[in-house]
Amino acid sequence: MAVIVPPIKSQGIKTKLVPWINDLILCSGVNLDARWIEPFFGTGVVGFNSPLRGERIVGDTNPHIINFYRGVQNGDITPQTMRVYLERENCLLERSEENGYVHFREVRDRFNKERSPYDFIFLSRAGFNGMMRFNRKGEWNVPFCKKAERFSPAYVTKICNQIEQVRRAMKRHNWRFYNESFLETIAEAGADDFIYCDPPYYGRYVDYYNGWTEQDEHILFEALSHTRAKFILSTWHHNDYRSNEMLNRYWNHFNVITKDHFYHNGGKIENRRSVVEALVFNFDIKERIDVEEKVECQLELFH
Repeated sequence: MAVIVPPIKSQGIKTKLVPWINDLILCSGVNLDARWIEPFFGTGVVGFNSPLRGERIVGDTNPHIINFYRGVQNGDITPQTMRVYLERENCLLERSEENGYVHFREVRDRFNKERSPYDFIFLSRAGFNGMMRFNRKGEWNVPFCKKAERFSPAYVTKICNQIEQVRRAMKRHNWRFYNESFLETIAEAGADDFIYCDPPYYGRYVDYYNGWTEQDEHILFEALSHTRAKFILSTWHHNDYRSNEMLNRYWNHFNVITKDHFYHNGGKIENRRSVVEALVFNFDIKERIDVEEKVECQLELFH
């Protein structure tokens, strides 16, 4: 089955890791009608592709992510309205001085005042290298990516198709979106639910609305240590330069599997490195992870 790619763009998106994550979910022994609890919703790529059939309860401290998906859910944002918006803004962008930068700055300033979910999509697609970053005042803080035909007809169609895909995914389940802390979302989980966590990677990324500290990592560890639900946590294991110290400090108390993954994060190809991803989980695998859809799964268990 093809992976649903959401319309929100961000570094570190788990699109290529979805089959691997879903294989582990299906090997957890969880009831497929279980509720899906996701406290770090982000782009939503894992949640929209979850194999579970139950209710979706998702949260994020970034209000713009939640507002956007609520808009899609209630019909305020549709593929048609987004197409009209992007085509209009693209015309203004192409006519703007400094290769579009003047208009980009106008949209950025407008978004920082009005918080429009349409402007949010524009900025996430027109900003440098797919980054999503905010300053301490909660204002958009990503520079403009000066690229010819930034919103070409094909690219606009791609975004609109992605909105339609997530709209259809929302129709298949009951979705509840919350702008709240991860602790509040995790507190919703009961023994029969399934939690998926994709927190910011400590020591690697700064693209998070509220930042992420070692104390946050410790609080998350305590919350997941006491939950009655089954959970999976995404994190990183090591790269060419160093290991994730949080694994030895916290997450090796649970089971861990790893997989090589290549992130397109650098501006230059020579700066783009592979990272060994890790999935942390608190259940026994019922059977060996099924390797499908040409996904090579490296399995290592740490206790």
